[in-house]
Amino acid sequence: MTIHFSDTPQRVLVTGATGFIGQLLVRELLADGHRVIVLTRDPAKAAALLGPQVRCIAGMQDLPAEEHIEVIINLAGARILGWRWTASRRRILLQSRVGLTDGVVAWIAGAHHKPRLLLSASAIGYYGIQRQGDTTPLDENSPPQRIFMSELCQAWEASARKAAVYGVQVMQMRFGLVLGKGGALPMMLLPIKLGVGGPLGGGRQWLSWIHVQDLLRGMAHLWRLSEQQSAAGMPDIGGAYNFTAPGSVSQREFSNIAAALLRRPGFLPTPGWPMRLALGEQSDLLLEGQRVVPQRLQASGFVFRYPELRVALRDCIG
Repeated sequence: MTIHFSDTPQRVLVTGATGFIGQLLVRELLADGHRVIVLTRDPAKAAALLGPQVRCIAGMQDLPAEEHIEVIINLAGARILGWRWTASRRRILLQSRVGLTDGVVAWIAGAHHKPRLLLSASAIGYYGIQRQGDTTPLDENSPPQRIFMSELCQAWEASARKAAVYGVQVMQMRFGLVLGKGGALPMMLLPIKLGVGGPLGGGRQWLSWIHVQDLLRGMAHLWRLSEQQSAAGMPDIGGAYNFTAPGSVSQREFSNIAAALLRRPGFLPTPGWPMRLALGEQSDLLLEGQRVVPQRLQASGFVFRYPELRVALRDCIG
């Protein structure tokens, strides 16, 4: 089923379009009749991947100031998991998010026709870590923390907010773990498929997730909501939105449900200390968690297609 973003075909700039989420987003935008421009480090590779309907540019300097862009969807960012967070890696992570977003906002400043809407990615890492045993739900008003992954999201969001100075409505999407046939899920399921997977660390840490189709539908929902607000003169509905399903689970629940669906044993615990040794502070993304709730998204009328983990995983596993 095609995702409907707007009744009016529009010109959309997408960053991060060659990633797991970006490729699906571009496909849905094209199917809904929109014209797509993609900012990418490798235009030739992106064109081969995304198809001839997509216009690919290597830098914002390749986009003329008179170009009329109605909506910008900013997803770009170097992979957060994998390499240890050394000083040089932190600079790369900041540049790929904050630096790129600064460049997009600089283009907006000089654009003859300002975009109406900026949908900019962030992450639930904004809230830092929630110690095991803490069941407090975290909504969009919950505070950040003074740790790197939170500060990275704070800086990313602050960069995007600068676009509001030019009359652009800015909506920041704090993504949880995105479940789909690509992204992180296949690697998470691999140990379970091999019969050696189980709860990670203590298994009590919260896992806040969202099915990729609900994530894309959530983007479309905010887009339509923004159009309605502009047409009706409603109060500003910009700001942060948590993109997580309402049914957060513990890491143990996730492992048990995945193992049952795959018909594999899921009782062998995976100790956390080797991960802490290898990844340092980065291991907190997996060994600690957050119970994040989509308060603003649901309050705005969004209805999840995949509110429960078992149904979402069954769809992803196929």
